[in-house]
Amino acid sequence: MAFTRWVRAVSEQQLLTAAQIEVARRRGAPLPPPPRGVDLFWQKVYVPIYHKLPWKLRSKVMLAMPGSHRQTWHTPDQVKGPAV
Repeated sequence: MAFTRWVRAVSEQQLLTAAQIEVARRRGAPLPPPPRGVDLFWQKVYVPIYHKLPWKLRSKVMLAMPGSHRQTWHTPDQVKGPAV
């Protein structure tokens, strides 16, 4: 996996986890165990910085990184034979 794809996958997962923790906190549901190791960096540093960035800057960064939003449809192969 390329580095940028790894960063995108990990950041998506950590943002999802942070959102789930926030919803659990609001609803009074039990919280998951606190983050440890590398997850601690993502939850305590990356997520708060990401949420403070203005939307224009966030969208430029997302567009610059490869990921699912950059996939395009391929042109279909020319079909030959009696079904055409």
